[in-house]
Amino acid sequence: MGNLFKQKALENNINVHIYPTSKFKTINFYLFVHQELKKEIATKTALLPFVLKRGSQNFPTQRSMNLFLENLYGTSTDGDILKRGEVHVLEFYMETPNPKFIGEENLIEEGLKVFQDVVQNPLTEDGGFKKEYVDQEKEILKRNIESLYNDKFNYVIERCIQEMCKDEPFSIYKYGSIEDLQTIDSNNLYSYYNECITTCPMDLFILGDIDEDKIEKILKEMFFIQRKDIKKINTEFSEKIVEKPKYVEEKQDVNQGKLALGFRTNTKYGDPDYYPLAVYCNILGGGPYSKLFQNVREKESLAYYAFSKLEKNKGLMIISSGIEFSKKDKALDIIDKQVEDMKKGNISAYEFDSAVKSLVNAFKEAADSPSAIIQSRLNGIINGVDETTDEIVEKLQKVTKDDVINVAQKISLDTIFFLNKIN
Repeated sequence: MGNLFKQKALENNINVHIYPTSKFKTINFYLFVHQELKKEIATKTALLPFVLKRGSQNFPTQRSMNLFLENLYGTSTDGDILKRGEVHVLEFYMETPNPKFIGEENLIEEGLKVFQDVVQNPLTEDGGFKKEYVDQEKEILKRNIESLYNDKFNYVIERCIQEMCKDEPFSIYKYGSIEDLQTIDSNNLYSYYNECITTCPMDLFILGDIDEDKIEKILKEMFFIQRKDIKKINTEFSEKIVEKPKYVEEKQDVNQGKLALGFRTNTKYGDPDYYPLAVYCNILGGGPYSKLFQNVREKESLAYYAFSKLEKNKGLMIISSGIEFSKKDKALDIIDKQVEDMKKGNISAYEFDSAVKSLVNAFKEAADSPSAIIQSRLNGIINGVDETTDEIVEKLQKVTKDDVINVAQKISLDTIFFLNKIN
């Protein structure tokens, strides 16, 4: 999806990626601000997009912002936080209808007034962000962090990653920590915002039926932030050999056991054998045709669910399963057998073909979604990869069973995390 975008840079070192296409009925704008994933700044980074979208100099309340956007035929804007490997990303996005369908020539410029004002002209008081907004968003983020505990499906995966990557930045939760929230106030957060906006790498995406020259002119006039000494975000990847997997058990008042197994694949997006790894993971636990589904869930009735997924930017694979407490050891034995079968090449033509077909269809579907196209390109930028959907499909269709067996030899179990009941 990479070379569909025409890449340029504004004078202030904001990278601009433009994809002119009449395929969609909307125009999409995404701005990504890249920051290092570090404990001492992670919570501030996570809080920033939510405070910024609360109000700006020209739109001091969400109500004033929403009223303005309502008059722009359903234009919407929002912000979020992403974790891509060991890169923490502030995300701001706006979607507006194609002006050609509604005869409103200035629709894009009007929408960008909100978009750029949120990012460049935050609402301030007494040398910091508006205190009321910061306090409210701190409380919301606190509840968001706490809610993970009640979401057992995601909780066990997050805890497995925390244990597996204990001494690595990837162990940090994308929303930071409640402990660090307590040290944040409107002034130190505003100071941190100014540091981010002037020194962090920034990528601005525009996708839709637009006039390339006109949009470039608008962006140069609107995105005028003074930026200096843009820092380099470390995305280096190092392999890790596991001598002996560790077992971590946690007990809570739950009525279903949950397993999460963390594996080191020693392969990440951009490596030559990444697509054989993607096929491997899909054969193992990607759908109803997969080994985990068929053997752990269906044949043995050991699990309520069982699947595997890749952390493509970090070179990890997670297997997760919901089981009866008493069946933990048997479930582990059968999961281990599936992993060993993959190494031995015990892969049926049905499993292999189904996995490749499923992945090809998923990438083709993603090519019909503006947000998926942009997110895919973001992953490419972080990992130094530039490829189109057609190129991805071609690489997947060239993967052989031997390629999958070879990549299976590099995979090792690092951590077993089990959520058990209180006796």
